[in-house]
Amino acid sequence: MSFIVENVWNFTDDFGYFENFTGTPPMDDDFAYSPCNLDRETFNKLAVVITYVLVFVLSLLGNLLVILVILSSRASRSVTDIYLFNLAIADLLFALSLPIWATSKVKGWVFGTPLCKLVSLLKEVNFYSGILLLACISVDRYLAIVHATRTLTQKRHWVKFICLAIWALSLVLSLPTVFMREAYIPPYSSSPVCYEIMGINTTKWRMVMRIVAQVFGFLLPLLVMLFCYGLTLRTLFEAHMGQKHRAMRVIFAVVLVFLLCWLPYNLVLVSDTLMRAHVIKETCTRRIHIGRALGATEVLGFLHSCLNPLIYAFIGQKFRHGLLRILANRGLISKEFLSKEARPSFAGSSSRNTSTTL
Repeated sequence: MSFIVENVWNFTDDFGYFENFTGTPPMDDDFAYSPCNLDRETFNKLAVVITYVLVFVLSLLGNLLVILVILSSRASRSVTDIYLFNLAIADLLFALSLPIWATSKVKGWVFGTPLCKLVSLLKEVNFYSGILLLACISVDRYLAIVHATRTLTQKRHWVKFICLAIWALSLVLSLPTVFMREAYIPPYSSSPVCYEIMGINTTKWRMVMRIVAQVFGFLLPLLVMLFCYGLTLRTLFEAHMGQKHRAMRVIFAVVLVFLLCWLPYNLVLVSDTLMRAHVIKETCTRRIHIGRALGATEVLGFLHSCLNPLIYAFIGQKFRHGLLRILANRGLISKEFLSKEARPSFAGSSSRNTSTTL
C-alpha cells in the first residue's frame, strides 16, 4: 500500500496538475491524486464571490475617479502623479477581470482558453506593474528629498519612457504563465480549470518560473523601496521638514497598503516553493495549511486594487480638492462649499519638488 501511495504522490509531483505557481486559490479538485486526506472546502466560496464583487465595484468607481482627477489637474501634475496614474490604470484593468474570477469560483472555468490567458495576464501584470511603479516612486522621492535634485523628477518625457518600460517588463514577467495556461478538465474531474500545462517537466519549470518572478518581481523592488524610503525618512526627520513629511503621507500609505495586501501572499508562496524544493519537509498537514493560506492571501491581494482610491480620499488633501473642483464645475456642489473645504489645507502645499496632486 505504501508503494502505491508513494507512486501516486510522485505522479502528482512529476505532472504538477494542481500546483499553485501563480497562487490561484485551490479548486475543489486540487490535489486529486494526493495521498493526504485533504479538506475539499478550503475557503468559503460565497464569501469569496461577494468579496470579488465588492472589490470590483469599489475599484471601478475609485480608480476611474483617480484617473479623472489626475487628468483634470494638468497644471499641478507631478512625476509621482504620473506613476500613480499608471497604478490606477493597472488596478482598473485588473478589476475588470474580477467578475470572471468570481464566476469561476462557482461554476469552474467555463470561459475557454483565450479568456483564461487574458485574465491571467491582467492579474500578473497588475501585480508586477504595481510593485515596479511603487519602486520608481520611491526612487523619485529619494532623489527629490535626499539629494534635492530636480534633474529627473521634472523631465516628464523620461517618466513616460520609464512607465512604458515598466509595462513592458511586467508583460515579460507575466508571459511564461500566460503562455502555459489553458482551460482543461483534469482527470477524474467534471469541473474545468484555468491552469498551467507544461508536460512532464511541469514541476521543474514552475519552480524556475516562480523563483525568477519572486526575485525580479517582488524581492528586488522591495529592497529598492526599503533603501530609498529608509534614507528619505531619515532625511525628513533630521531636517525637521514637517510640511514635506505631510506631503509624503499618501505615498507611504500606498506603499504600506500594498505590502500589507501582497506581502502575506508572497511569504506563503515562498514557503510553498521551499516545500516543493524539499528545503522544508513536505507533510500532509503542511500542504493543507499552505493551500488554505494561498487561497486566503490571494483574496487579500485582490482586495488591494480598490484600496488606493480610499487612501487618496481620506489622506490626500489635494485629491479631495481636485475631486470637489470637478463636482463644482459640474454644478453638483456649490462654489462656496468648495472654497470652505479647500481653505484649511490646499493653500499650504509643499514645494513643487515634493508635492503631489494626490
